[in-house]
Amino acid sequence: MKVFLIVTLLAGALSLVFLIAGLSALRRGRAVRLANHLLFALLSFTLAALFATLAISTRGYQALTEEQTIATVTTRQTGPRKFEARFNFGDKPEKVFELAGDELYVDAHILKWQPVGNILGLKTVYELDRVAGRYSQLEDEQSLPRTVYSLADTKPLDLFDLRRRYRFLGPLVDAEYGSATFVPAMHEGRYTLRVSTSGLLIRKLKNQ
Repeated sequence: MKVFLIVTLLAGALSLVFLIAGLSALRRGRAVRLANHLLFALLSFTLAALFATLAISTRGYQALTEEQTIATVTTRQTGPRKFEARFNFGDKPEKVFELAGDELYVDAHILKWQPVGNILGLKTVYELDRVAGRYSQLEDEQSLPRTVYSLADTKPLDLFDLRRRYRFLGPLVDAEYGSATFVPAMHEGRYTLRVSTSGLLIRKLKNQ
């Protein structure tokens, strides 16, 4: 996210300033100033590293302020209990998946921030995670072939996973949770995939 990148650059520049000041104090033989400058340089560098990690791990997440449309989804049957799901994102390349099952299933990660994040201007963010075919009967889910694909952007780190691993992110990230939705998909149809702060929702287009 842009705010993380800005803070990373500012903290990185600040650590460089303190490092240069520390080297100057070293040349002048001022041990106390050297220690102070190196301490502040280390703190600034740590802050820069933290926000760089946040910038990388939130790449692909979208800000969420109200219910909004993510994609238009078209489904059509391609065989017995098999169907094609075509995702049109508008501003990104279209994605097409061959799925097995009776229903189209989509889930997402949603992140909410603590007040300190809100002060920085951060909004609730989301990222689509998976698309899958879903069988309407539990017995079929347990015994028949399943098809699952990723909808998330490829990145080296993911804040959703980092929050669950490391408690120190607790003061920044208020809540992280998954949200899922599914609809019957054995007949041709067009749907809007939407998201709000309460989660995912898929609606059939009114002209269907």
